[in-house]
Parts: sequence; C-alpha cells; structure tokens
Amino acid sequence: MINGKKLIALCASRIYDLQIFNYIQLLNRTLQEDSCALMIFTINNDIYWEEEMIPAETYIFDLLPYEDLDCILILDEKIKSHTISNRIIDRAKDADVPVIIVDGHYEGTTQVSFDYASGFETVTRHIIEHHQVKRPHIMAGLPDNFFSDQRIEIFKKVLAENGIPFDNSMLSYGHFWADPTKVAMQKILKRDVIPDAIICANDIMAINVIDSLQKAGYRVPEDVLVSGFDGYDEVFFTTPKITTASCVIPLLAEASGKLALRAAAGEEIQDTFIEPFFIPNESCGCESHASSTQSLVSSFNNNFYRHQDDMRILYEISSNMETSSSLWEMASHILNYKTWYSLTIINRNIFELKDNYFMTESDRDHTPDFHLLFDSEYAEMKYQETGRQDEAPLPKELFFDTEVNTKETVLAGNYRDRIIKLTDSKYPLIFSALDYMNKPIGFECFFFPDFTITDYSRASIVTNAISMGIGTFINLQYQRHLLKQMDDMYKHDALTGLYNRLGFQKVFQEVRNKEENQGKPFTMIMSDLDGLKYINDNFGHAEGDRAIAAVASALTESCPKEALSARFGGDELFSVIIGECDAEAIAKQIDFLLEDFNLHSDLPYTITTSTGIYTATLGDDLDIMKALKTADDKMYTIKRLKKEQPKPGAAG
Repeated sequence: MINGKKLIALCASRIYDLQIFNYIQLLNRTLQEDSCALMIFTINNDIYWEEEMIPAETYIFDLLPYEDLDCILILDEKIKSHTISNRIIDRAKDADVPVIIVDGHYEGTTQVSFDYASGFETVTRHIIEHHQVKRPHIMAGLPDNFFSDQRIEIFKKVLAENGIPFDNSMLSYGHFWADPTKVAMQKILKRDVIPDAIICANDIMAINVIDSLQKAGYRVPEDVLVSGFDGYDEVFFTTPKITTASCVIPLLAEASGKLALRAAAGEEIQDTFIEPFFIPNESCGCESHASSTQSLVSSFNNNFYRHQDDMRILYEISSNMETSSSLWEMASHILNYKTWYSLTIINRNIFELKDNYFMTESDRDHTPDFHLLFDSEYAEMKYQETGRQDEAPLPKELFFDTEVNTKETVLAGNYRDRIIKLTDSKYPLIFSALDYMNKPIGFECFFFPDFTITDYSRASIVTNAISMGIGTFINLQYQRHLLKQMDDMYKHDALTGLYNRLGFQKVFQEVRNKEENQGKPFTMIMSDLDGLKYINDNFGHAEGDRAIAAVASALTESCPKEALSARFGGDELFSVIIGECDAEAIAKQIDFLLEDFNLHSDLPYTITTSTGIYTATLGDDLDIMKALKTADDKMYTIKRLKKEQPKPGAAG
C-alpha cells in the first residue's frame, strides 16, 4: 500500500495481444471500484516453457516492490515459465503478499481458471448428441499431456453414454499445432471411410482439419462436422466459422479482480473456476455466430497501418541515441511523440568505461544503481520552454546526484515519488525491462492516459528501441574509450607518461595551428638527468628508469598544466609552454622538487638535472627542431659546467 492506496501487480506478457489487452481493461475497471492502483510487469515475448534459457527481459519480474504490494496476479499461461512464476511466488511468500494464479496452478496459491473439462464436454455433447453423429473422431493434443488426456477421457465418456463403442481408430494426435495436425489428417484421408465428425482439442487444430478436408474435396459441415476449443478470434474468420467454447483470458478478468480486492483486504480467498462460453457455429451445421468481427478487423487494420510508421521513427530515435557523443545528448534523443507518457530508469553503472558492462560474465558483477534518466513530461515541457532538445531529458542533478540506489524495485531511489504520483491516474502503469545483449540495463515505465491498443503495442517497440539505443551507445563509447587508450599509448612514452616524438609532433601542430596562439611567447625547457650512465652501471637499469621518471615528474609538476611535455628518448626531457611564463622560476622549481625527492627517497644515489631554456615567438616560421637543438646546447653547457665543478655527493 502506498499513500493509503492499495497496490496490485499483474505479471504478464505480450500486453499488446488483444485478449490480454481486454483482460487488463476489465481487470482495471474492477480494481478501480475500490480505488486500487494497477501496476503491470510485462515481457514482450512468451518463453514457451524453455526453462533453461531465461531471457534478460524477465528481469522486470525481479523489480516488483513486494514491500508495497497488496496482491500479485500472475498470467501463468501467458508468461509460460514455471521458473519465473515460482521465483515471483517465493519472493511474495517471503514478503507475505498473496498471489493469485490466473489460468494455472501452483501449490500454496489461489487460482482463477477455466473449467476446461466442463467446457470441452459441452462441445463434445453438442456434436455427438445434438447432431447425432455416428463416426466421431477426436484430434487430441500432445500425447501424455494433462489437458489432452483429460479431453480424450471426456470424449470416451460421452461416447459410452451414447452407446458408441470407442476404439483407437477414433483417436489422432495433432500436438495442439498446425503441422502435426496436417500429418494426422493425411492418414485419416487415406481411409476408405472417414469420420462424420472431428472434435478437436483446440481451435488451431480445428482450422487445419478444415483446411485439410477442403483441399481433399470434402465439405464442412455437409460431409464432416468439425469443432474446436478455446475460442480464438481466428475462428470467426474461417470458412465456415468454427464451433468452439470460449476460454479467452478476458473472461477471467472480473473474477481475478474481485479475488485480488478480497486478498488485498486481508480476506480469505478460494480457487475460482469459470465455465467456458459455448459458441455453436457453421462448422457443425448451426447458425452463424459472427462475434465482434468488425471491431476485430478495425483493430487489426489500425495496428497494421501504424506499424511501419512506428518502426521508421523508432529506428531514427535508436540511431540518434547510438551515435551521440555524450550521455546527456543520448538521453535527449529519447524525446519524441512516440515516447510520450514514459520514464526511462537506468543502472548508472553501465556507463562506467573501465569495463564493458556487456562483456562481463554476469550482470551481478555490478552493484546496480538505478536512477531516472528520462521523463517525457518534463522533457516536453522543457523543450517547449527552451526549444532545445539537449536540455530536455530531466534536471541533470537527478541523474548525476551522488546518492547511490542499490534497491532493485520500481519504487525506489530518485524516481519513487514520481511513480507514486503516477499511480493517482485511473489507468495502469506498465513496466518493461530494458536489456541489451541479453543483459538487463534498467526499465521503462509507461503511464498512458487512456486504453488504446496501439499505445500498448507501441510500448513494446519503444522499449526495444531505447534498449538498442542505450546498449549500442555504451558499446560505441567503450570502443572510443579503447581507441583513445590505444591512441594515448601510441602517443605517449610508457615510462614517463610524457608525449613521445610522434605524439608531441601531432599535438604541437594542433596547438600552433590555432589562430589565437599565433604571436604568443614560446618557451622550451629542456631537462636532462645528470649521471644516468653512473646510475645504470652501478645500480641497474631499473634504477636508471626510476631516476628518469622522477625528473619527468618534477618537470611536469613545475610547468603549467597546459604545457606540452615530451621525452624523445634516453634522459632528455622537455616541455613547451605557449604564453607568458617565468622559465627561470620553473627551472628552480624542478631543482627544488628533486632535492625534496632525494631527501625522502633514501636512494643510494642523488638525482639532479641540467636545464636549458629557449624562448621565441610562436609563428609559422618557428622551427621546432631548431628550438630543440638550441635548448639542448644550452642544457649541455650547464651540464659541462657541473662536471667541471661537481657538487659533493653528486652522482657521476
């Protein structure tokens, strides 16, 4: 419960499917009678019971805010994963949240399901008793499947009660699917006498039975009666329309909604079974039953004609996100009328460039840090005010604040208050996982202000587009990061970190080409380690490298930050400074830093350096190699003087 409002979660898949969309509308209507808020957690694809490979988009079911929920509904037959359903059930049990399974059954939960046995018996009796067939046949589903075996037993029972002996020639298996049904029909059609009625265990098989009969020259229902079961929309578009019993998910909506309200109120609830709605139709010789075909056609057309437009625009959004140069520019490209009524919440850690998030073995290697990245309402308002999309995603401080959010729910962190406010709407909030390369990166929240199936359909492809945009942006940023590292390695000296010859020449050329630098003072400070040979010969080359690195550090610390420091080889190091500077003070600072280093390093030798200075004016006529030669000559003059008058304790 939040702010005195009961909170119901629905776990589903493919909410753009017409049946599930209608279920959500009816469920929400029931919950609104008690002012409950509905939160929908959805994946965009059925898993089809493939328990060994659980896709990353199911991560959304890990984000349920159990401590705030009053009841959870699971559309088990739509998610199609015992692993996922059990995971939700176990966590709900730990949080003492009641769970209702819609169209399924799990130990310790309450179920709302169809009375499939009663519904199939109604269809079977109608074919055998009402139409008085003599040679009925059953097209069952999968062998050794509970629902298939149950329907076979019902078929046998009705035959026995009507004095028709059963034998195995009356049974075929269509595996609940098209191709196996067609194979089974080829065997039936080779018989001398074919059945006068084929009772199918679902509508898909009934459609393919009719197709096989008609292609073989048989008429339905004149030669063979056919019936289905489930009540799929497709049965109203076949010729003839198919007799069936409706087990469509919207019929469960009101019952599951009322159970959820009772559970949320702390009342005891019991399993509820709903009788499927029998629909006699043309395929068994009854009058035509057209259902709401006109509204279905209108819905299908609407989805079809909008699909290409949505895909084109969302492709542009993804492409713009992918090729952005910064995180904020990337986020700004989410703004589009196709992404209205949405929030984008992201794990901030995925943008860390030290590792590629998608190349690590497990997403659990990263502690999550969820933050709001994009809010369409704020973005649209900001865009209207400024006319600038790059300022639009949301106040930057919300995403870049220092507070870490490690709580993995959709009601946490800096987005909790925003989402709680959205629950005041009379419409559901929809949550989908953002994932890329099968790794979760965050989630999307949609808060549509109406029930429109095209919005629900678009939510799926918006989620995919944003996932693709963010994921590819991260990969490209990481590639740029690696290229920069490689470029830095190519341009810099490995020992000192200073520019090498090629690196210096490239960056110096860029600096001298800038118009604002022309005519400025140019200073080169050459610093050469004294006694390198002595150190190498007596203490080893590793100590010689340490001494060179110490001089390089003193040089860079003494020069301005914008100075270009380089090592062309050996122990000759230099810095170039564009603009006014006190070169003599820099030289003294180098000596001071090395004296301090010697004092605290406890080395058996002393590190000193000789410094040569060359000054000029930066212009096209400046010869950098001549400048190096001049500074080098001055440095060697100082070095020679030092050798003639060696200081006590000096190496070499």
